[in-house]
Formats: sequence, C-alpha cells, structure tokens
Amino acid sequence: MKIIIETKLEYELEYMTDILLQVEAAPIPEQMVEDWLETIECQHFARIAAHDAVGNRIWLRVQGRLIVDYRATVSIDRLVADVRLLPAVPHHLLPSETVQYLMPSRYCPSDQFQAFVDAEFGQVDGGARVAAIRDWVQHNFSYVPGSSFADTTALDTFVKRQGVCRDYAHVMIALVRASGIPARFVSCYAPGVEPQDFHAVAEVFLDGAWHMVDATGMATEASMAKIGIGRDAADVAFLTAYGTANMISQSVSVQSA
Repeated sequence: MKIIIETKLEYELEYMTDILLQVEAAPIPEQMVEDWLETIECQHFARIAAHDAVGNRIWLRVQGRLIVDYRATVSIDRLVADVRLLPAVPHHLLPSETVQYLMPSRYCPSDQFQAFVDAEFGQVDGGARVAAIRDWVQHNFSYVPGSSFADTTALDTFVKRQGVCRDYAHVMIALVRASGIPARFVSCYAPGVEPQDFHAVAEVFLDGAWHMVDATGMATEASMAKIGIGRDAADVAFLTAYGTANMISQSVSVQSA
C-alpha cells in the first residue's frame, strides 16, 4: 500500500530555543520512503537516531518563527497476521530489547491493572487476550477530541472512558503489559483517521515479532507508516521544546495513493 503524507507545523519562539522534532516516516524494512521534501528554517539542524533506532529525531535551534513543511510518499509492505491466532513468547525466551516493554512507564502504569486483566480476560491468553483487550477498549471507550491533556495517563483514561488515539494506545499498552506481554507505543501516519492528525497505536510482541494494534478501529496494520516507537507518548512526541513554544498552526494530511 502507498500513502501520501503532508504535514505542516508553525510555531513562534520568543527566545533561542532547542527543539527535538520527530515527524519523518521511518526508513525501515517494512516501509519505504520513496520521495520526500522537508523545509525547515533554523540556525541548527542535526538528525539523530530515535528510540530503539526506529526512525529519526531532529535537533533544531530556533528563535522567532519555526515552519516545518514535510511531505513524503511511503510504500508499505508489512507482513500482517491475525493477532488472535498468535502465541505469546514465554518470558524466559523474550529477546533483551523487548523486556523494557513489560514494565510500567510514565503514561502506562500497568502494575495498577493486574487485578482487572485477571478478572476480565483471564479466560484467554496470548494473542487471543490481546484481541479481547483491543475489542474491549474499542467498545467501552468514546473517541472525544479535547477530552485529555499532556499529562493524562492510561489510568485517567480508564476512569473517564474517553480520549483520543494517544489515550486508547496507552490503555491498550497498560492492559497488555499487565497480561505479561510486551507492548510499546507507535506514532504513525494513517489514512482514514478523523480528524486528520498524527496517529498513535499499540504494538505487541507475539510469536517472535511486533504487531500493530489500533484500538480506535480507524486504521489497519497494513496502512500505517511508522514515525517512531517508545515506552509511551513521552518517547515519541512530534515536537519537544526546551523552552516556550507557541503553536500558530498545525495540519496533517494522509491519503491513500
């Protein structure tokens, strides 16, 4: 599948400020960035590897107006499996890089959900449990733009039963980790997301590989272009300002080619 991405960010920075930017589709084996154009006016530009070397971050140093104009065509060729049929990997056989994704993190306090997952999903395990969690979140939560904030955790969302894709992903990750299965956060571009914006989903480690799972039901694994991955949203923010940054405008468009 091929998608066309157009992202534009505009910020105002009163003082010289360091910015960590992560908006580029990741050049990884499962997706090819066929052509791209990026325009950024700044005093310093340095591309560095992102979390777990999936994708890139960019260090910027800016004062005044920051305009980021990113456009790309991405061809996605990802092996897709039905997670319901996939077995969990026994803990003692997990690769070292997956172990951190069993642990609680800033926005995903998975240790707080142990009793709930045992009671609600104890009758199934492995991929069948992941699918049951996905379906439960999708059916019991409402997608409400503006209902959450930068400090909203999976526990907050679980109580309110509403949020946006970031919150759905955090709840999904917390419940899967509480089930003893590695889960991580994926920022991505995906067609069909309404309203159009950066998207976020969970990715689970089953049968020796990572598989994306969208609890909002808006995107499929075969259509999503990864930007980056992390323990939760803190690791893959599209823009982190080490100072005060005032947003002027932001737009994201993702269309099937």
